[in-house]
Amino acid sequence: MADTKTTQDTPNVFSRRNFIKGVIAAGATVSSASYLFRTTTLLGQPSTPGAVERLVTLNVNGQLRRVDVMKQETLATTLRYKLGLTGTKIGCDRSECGACTVLVDDVPHYSCSVLTHTVRGRNIVTIEGLAAANGTLHPVQQGVVDEQGFQCAFCMPGFVMATVGYLKTNPNPTRAELAHGISGNLCRCADYNKILNAMMRGAENMRKA
Repeated sequence: MADTKTTQDTPNVFSRRNFIKGVIAAGATVSSASYLFRTTTLLGQPSTPGAVERLVTLNVNGQLRRVDVMKQETLATTLRYKLGLTGTKIGCDRSECGACTVLVDDVPHYSCSVLTHTVRGRNIVTIEGLAAANGTLHPVQQGVVDEQGFQCAFCMPGFVMATVGYLKTNPNPTRAELAHGISGNLCRCADYNKILNAMMRGAENMRKA
């Protein structure tokens, strides 16, 4: 009788185990599907109010780049560590030095203080995107070469991007106007005179182009 009882109970034990396995597998499948297709909506509405999609498409230097970002991730982090655009420097990481300056819709922004998911659908330009496709430097970049305007050059990308953005609004500035226009950028070498020489040469180059 004992043998018979054991034989009868065995299928039930395996049945419960298989059931539990099935539940776990189903949960994993649903979780994976939610991650892969998390941009889908229900009846045209986001699945969770206030949710931030992690897989986003950014328009960077004229190219659409698909990237997985955390909701609290800054644009500077995404550009440097996700997209490999290391020309954008992280200096203070608190919107004080300007080394991380990029253009968003032609306006200079400190990318260390811009959340990546907030710039979807906008045009982002980094220092890598200024030169022409044939390798010709942007006039402001050429101004840096002409005047040898920096020492360590850690801050250079930020100054260049801030100047390019400012010259879009004032293409023929006085030295004082340009100094004021890019005053949100700092140089830890304090070589501001040479920097201004280079940026003014860049402005001149742009007017000649």
